[in-house]
Formats: sequence, structure tokens, C-alpha cells
Amino acid sequence: MGDAISHAVLPGVAISYMLGINIFYGAVVTGLLTAIAIGFISQNSRIKDDTSIGIMFTAAFAVGIIVITLLQSSTDLYHILFGNVLAVPTSEMWMTLIVTVVVLLSVYLFFKELLVTTFDPTMSAAYGLPNKIIHYLLMALLTMSTVASLQTVGIVLVVAMLITPAATAYLLTNRLGLMVFLAAGFGVVASIVGLYFSFSYNLASGPTIVVVASTLFALAFFLSPKQGVLWRSIRARKKRALIIQSDS
Repeated sequence: MGDAISHAVLPGVAISYMLGINIFYGAVVTGLLTAIAIGFISQNSRIKDDTSIGIMFTAAFAVGIIVITLLQSSTDLYHILFGNVLAVPTSEMWMTLIVTVVVLLSVYLFFKELLVTTFDPTMSAAYGLPNKIIHYLLMALLTMSTVASLQTVGIVLVVAMLITPAATAYLLTNRLGLMVFLAAGFGVVASIVGLYFSFSYNLASGPTIVVVASTLFALAFFLSPKQGVLWRSIRARKKRALIIQSDS
């Protein structure tokens, strides 16, 4: 869903440029409309969620490219796709701060509801929780987070910052609360270190940040105490050695 929304905001961004308004508003509207359309298609047809996501985000992304092409704004297209953290205006920084506060406060207040509806919607319905409303609340938060990241890492790379730090944290713990904090921490570390290397070696900021996040994931993938490939291999060898000793 994060991949879908990150691409689906492009037509809203293009229309916002055309109308001369803040890209945040157009992007949020198209992101939410895409999320609603994905849910509507999957709930009213035989099409599954992953298929409807693929249909809607590619359609929205294509429409956005067509609109930007008609506007003959290739420079803006490059900026939107790949971002530039060094060119973020003060107004966008304040907007990012506001979105951060709203998202953190919402997750804090509705953490249990989000947890239950996400992992066990049947039990959530038995508790009387409004699954659809909570789902669209989550989609709204995801859309705002995506839009707030457009200026820094761009549409193409924002999905990496949504998924990679969370996947890294998932390899290190089974507790969701700790996982959330670790994911946020990895995102912060990747952003700071990536920006440092970007400035030091004259590299594109967005891709450099994503490369650092991917490097952190690779380290967790191989070296995680419980899930790491290296440690699992060592434990498997010790287990085989013990079996051989017991048989002998």
C-alpha cells in the first residue's frame, strides 16, 4: 500500500503545480482517493488486494506522468521523482513537522486499535471496532507521511524509506512497540548518515539515504542474533555437530 500511495500522489502533485498551490494538498487528495479505490475494487470484485494495488498505483502514476508531460515540466518531474533534501523550503519543513506530530500522536492514541485491526480484523470486528474507519485512518497517515517525504527522497525512493527501516527492525525483534521505535531510529540514522555522505562526496541525497538504509538492512539480515543468516548458519552447524556426537 505504501508503494501504491507513493506513486499515486504524482497526479496530485502535477495538478498542484498547474494550479500554483502547495503540492501537499493535491498529493493528499489523490493518495486518499487511490487508497479508497483500492479498497473499493477489492471489496466489490474477485480482484484481490495486491492486484488492485498494482492496477491503481500504475494507473495513477501514468496519469501523473502524462499531466507533467503536458505541462512540459521535466525539471519538476526529476525533482519530484528523486527529491532533493538540500532544496527543501522552510514552508515544507514546517509542513513536515506538522505531519510528524499528527502521525506520532495518532499512532500513540490508537496504537491498540491499529494493532488489532491490522493483525486480526476478525477479532477486531468481534470487539466492535470500526475496521474500515481505522483502515482509512491508517491510509491517511500513510499518505501524509508519503507526501511529507516527497521533497527529500522523492516518489520513487519514498517507498524504500517506508519499508526498509521497518523490515530491518522486523529482523531484530518480535515486539511491535520496540519494532516501531527501531524502525524510526533506523530511518533517522539512514537520513543523517546518507546526508553526510551526500554532502561529502557530492552525491544525490535521496538515493544516498536509501543506500544507507539498505546497508543497515543487509547488516541485520546477516548479523541479526535471531534472524541473521550468519548466526542461523552457526547454530545449524552446532546442532549438526551435537547430533553427530550423540549418534557416535
